[in-house]
Amino acid sequence: MQQEPISLRIQRLRRKELPVATLAMARFLIGKTLIRELWNDRLSGRIVETEAYPAGDASGHAFRGETQSNHSLFLGPGHAYVHLNYGVAITLNVTSELPGTGAGVLLRALEPLEGISVMERRRGTKRLLDLARGPGRLTEALAIDLRHDGVDLCDVGPLWLGAAVKPRGPIGTSVRIGITREADRLRRFYERGNPFVSGPQRLRT
Repeated sequence: MQQEPISLRIQRLRRKELPVATLAMARFLIGKTLIRELWNDRLSGRIVETEAYPAGDASGHAFRGETQSNHSLFLGPGHAYVHLNYGVAITLNVTSELPGTGAGVLLRALEPLEGISVMERRRGTKRLLDLARGPGRLTEALAIDLRHDGVDLCDVGPLWLGAAVKPRGPIGTSVRIGITREADRLRRFYERGNPFVSGPQRLRT
């Protein structure tokens, strides 16, 4: 098992740094850091895999317009849209586009950085590769739930986005995973060669 860093100095992302376009946001987030503040622990990980769901995408949750359940997708860039997917897994998306336009970027996988022992307890495994590889595992490992829907990820709070803590590798692009509508669109982005990326081997190289 790898050694946990005691603490990382992570600079909070400012909203003006975020691209106001969903596909650009999905690429931009690769290599950045997701931080979850608990009362006595800090959990963090490098974002290594994302999927873009731009405005008008038939597979996106905003496709049929704004509702009470997807309201957070319309808040403008840099907010959390937390969703219970098929009644089974909690997923975390980062909103994109201008306020009033529903779009977001699904965070699919993290490379754990801080709070690994807490993630292990929450996930019930010591297998590092499986702590946050996949959108449902990611939220379980970082104790993210529906209470975080709408959180401003660029502000002080329990969940926020930080700058990269190490250089990012080359970015790969592929079709998205587990969807049926607009399934041929190349809207999934990942850090090539990173073992924490999810999905079949052909979509990770």
